[in-house]
Amino acid sequence: MSESTLWWIIAGFFVSLEMLTSSLYLLIMGVGAAAAALCAMALLPHEVQLTVAATVGGGGVLFWHRHLLKRGPIDTEGYTTAGLSQLDLGEEVSVSGWAPDGTAEVLYRGSAWLARHHGPHLPQRGVHRIRAIESCYLVLEPV
Repeated sequence: MSESTLWWIIAGFFVSLEMLTSSLYLLIMGVGAAAAALCAMALLPHEVQLTVAATVGGGGVLFWHRHLLKRGPIDTEGYTTAGLSQLDLGEEVSVSGWAPDGTAEVLYRGSAWLARHHGPHLPQRGVHRIRAIESCYLVLEPV
């Protein structure tokens, strides 16, 4: 099996994991592996392939993480929720833990929901209040 095939398999692995977890970081790592696959197809040495994968993937992750830190917390002041979702505002849910990408899975109304943190502080475990609903995410603030 050629080196480029192995890099494409690694890129596919990262992309499939991203589809399961919705973490953009894994997609960026997949782009790094794809860049290394292109280097392998150009018959560049293995050391160059590894350097390109680390530079593109790691640099992209660093860039995206800094972008998210500069953006700050999600602004929910202008959110409009209509219909039944207004009934959910103010309800409390318990968060057992937060993922590295700032999301959590919470049980609400008998089903699992994805949640995002709202507020100036780092997300903590415990009871949170639903502040808004953004697409399929509950936007939570600490109680």
